[in-house]
Amino acid sequence: MKIQTYRNHIRFYTPHHFIYYPILIGFLAASIYFACTTEDKLIWTFISIGFVFLFWLAYMLRQHYALTLQNRIIRLELRYRYFTLTGKRFEEFEYKLTDDQVFALRFAPDNELITLVANTLENNLTGAAIKRAIVHWRADYNRV
Repeated sequence: MKIQTYRNHIRFYTPHHFIYYPILIGFLAASIYFACTTEDKLIWTFISIGFVFLFWLAYMLRQHYALTLQNRIIRLELRYRYFTLTGKRFEEFEYKLTDDQVFALRFAPDNELITLVANTLENNLTGAAIKRAIVHWRADYNRV
């Protein structure tokens, strides 16, 4: 992974910044042009379909952003829980865990979390295996 610095810390999401906005600007320009030059219903239908597509794309991007934020919050929550329970930082070995493993560990209650983390690091358990190993499931009803 590339080391983050001030010069490269800005994150562009290609579909949003380099596809969505240019297409939106293009359709906007076309709609203004046709609004001023023609009364052809077929063109207005085409423009309407284009805007429907763009609204759908915007909805999908919104979901992507929400899921990215949710994943970040889950990591923070797990770091906090682990530190509260052990007094040690989760970040010291977090890089050894996959996203699937981290997201599965959030369902473990406090009394099972430390053991499951150690077992996961030692045996490289999959997310599904971690979930099956949880005895008292800690539900997450606030997911996106």
